[in-house]
Amino acid sequence: MRKEFRKLVTIDEANKIIESFDIQPGITEIKIEDSPGRVLAEDVVSEVDVPPFNRASMDGYAVHAADTYEAREDNPIRLKSVVSIPAGINPEIHVGRGEAAEIATGAVMPAGADAVVMVEYTRSDKDLLIFRPVSINENVMHAGSDIMVGERVLKKGTALSTREIGVLAATGRRAVKVYGLDVGIISTGNELEEPGSKLNEGKIYDINSFSVASAVKECGGNPIRYGIVRDDETEIKNVLKKAAERCDIILTSGSTSAGSGDVMYRIIEENGTVLAHGIDIKPGKPAVIGKVFGKPVFGLPGYPTSSLTIFNEFVAPLIRKITGEKEEKTHINAKMAVRVRSEGRSQLLPVGVIRGRVYPVEKGSGAITTLAEADGFIEIPSEVEMVEAGETVSVTLFGEVDIPDLLFVGSHCLGLDTLIDVASLKMRVINVGSSGGLSAIRNGTADIAGVHLLDESGEYNIPFLERFGIRDAVLVKGYLREQGLIVRKDSKISRFEDIIGARIINRNTGSGTRVLTDIKLREIALQRGISFEGLTENIDGYHTEAKTHSAIASAVKLGKADVGVGIRTVAELNGLDFIKIADEEYDFVIPPGLLESSGIKRFMEALRSQEFSEKLPPGLRTYERTGEIIRMPYSEIRK
Repeated sequence: MRKEFRKLVTIDEANKIIESFDIQPGITEIKIEDSPGRVLAEDVVSEVDVPPFNRASMDGYAVHAADTYEAREDNPIRLKSVVSIPAGINPEIHVGRGEAAEIATGAVMPAGADAVVMVEYTRSDKDLLIFRPVSINENVMHAGSDIMVGERVLKKGTALSTREIGVLAATGRRAVKVYGLDVGIISTGNELEEPGSKLNEGKIYDINSFSVASAVKECGGNPIRYGIVRDDETEIKNVLKKAAERCDIILTSGSTSAGSGDVMYRIIEENGTVLAHGIDIKPGKPAVIGKVFGKPVFGLPGYPTSSLTIFNEFVAPLIRKITGEKEEKTHINAKMAVRVRSEGRSQLLPVGVIRGRVYPVEKGSGAITTLAEADGFIEIPSEVEMVEAGETVSVTLFGEVDIPDLLFVGSHCLGLDTLIDVASLKMRVINVGSSGGLSAIRNGTADIAGVHLLDESGEYNIPFLERFGIRDAVLVKGYLREQGLIVRKDSKISRFEDIIGARIINRNTGSGTRVLTDIKLREIALQRGISFEGLTENIDGYHTEAKTHSAIASAVKLGKADVGVGIRTVAELNGLDFIKIADEEYDFVIPPGLLESSGIKRFMEALRSQEFSEKLPPGLRTYERTGEIIRMPYSEIRK
């Protein structure tokens, strides 16, 4: 008996039917190598620092930078080479002044050394000859400079690609929880044969189950093929029932039209509900939408073009919505936000894209998160010396650009993750330090900069707006971070003065923590009636600098130092003791023209909220000035 089409539904009507489906994805834990294309069902928080220790980023010699300052091509300096340090061990040595330790790329920096001279600029005879000077921290990658312990490196809902898999591996994750959506795929038709088999007369190879399965996977679903089913009602019914027991969605192809041999709509109607039989679309008119054995079912037409048309128009958006997968694009044109100088050779520069602006995303050659933070890359030919700000460039995308509400550039803090969550903001975060954040505000690249710079006057952040030549910005007071001594559990150190006789690891010059340390040391020098220089020259490790709080904690944890100054959060995450000495002010700099934008308003509301205050990690807290806006230039405030 021939069954005529029911009244054709419009595209809008078909979409309304699909929107009524309540399909919840499952959550499954899989190995990271099986996770490309899947979507995270959890936040991924690093349990380790990356790198976990201060390491050499070049083959060469670990030295005291100060020993090399007079080195020249025609007048090399001589150092005593004391040991060779391979990668993979924790060297129990101390490099003294006038000494050098041969070191491999990736090896742990020995105590005492604060820089690495590349092997290309050395020669050995009975001593080591160095022909080029290095600065403190040159060719050294510090603990936590890429990823800090406790830092959220990937957010729930992130679609995983090769870049994110690298981040997972870098943090030691072997498995990860992802959303799972099982999609059953059934091809019907007496004429079908499996690819690879002999093709007999009147037969065609099954195309749809393979092409549709691939499309399901691209959308983030887990395709389950049930093979070819003949045009037999009992056989089709049994396979549909089997698929419904396991799968969240069922896709069939063939047997959907009004022909006498097309029975799919009838089986669905007898064992569920036909919600639509025929859609006013070309190609793809014979499609069926319904529920069978309690599960949503889409009967796709048998012709491959029609089948994929219906899938892409109606099924793909549903699967992507459920799994959180985003549609991919290939190229977009956008304008460079800053000037980029070429390296004199062909370059694939990782970039981020926000509201039509392109900015470089670079954290150094040793940082895996460079690519994780990029949306794509631009190709700079070798003959191009400069890409100017405002110039239109073609961006090759890694996937669809999920345009953020705001671009944050500056010093990262674990409290920022909390603030983003409370505000429900999509914020692109580029961690380049406080100075980098102020430069991004000055250049018009960033929407928000996170800063915690301490002036020698004892005032945080405000003096640096003038110092960086920033006239058109406001400073929003953020929250306090507890600064103090980071020591091992068995340490005898109990107060700041105790570091005088200890082996310390210091923060880098110009950092707020270093300024705080020097202020405290000047107070001690004044009390003792000696010069600041005289005091610090007798502190073991005073000139050994670390760029991150995590690098301080790592040095103490590994026994490279007895004590260092850092924030409580990092100390506790590393299982170390903390002795508070001061509160540090972590603030935000924002262009005034953005204060009335919806994104900044949500940011400010979250910053001032009780929820944010309660959810801050240990060692961070809001206070009476949180959310205060300072609008005037620094020079006017001081009047």
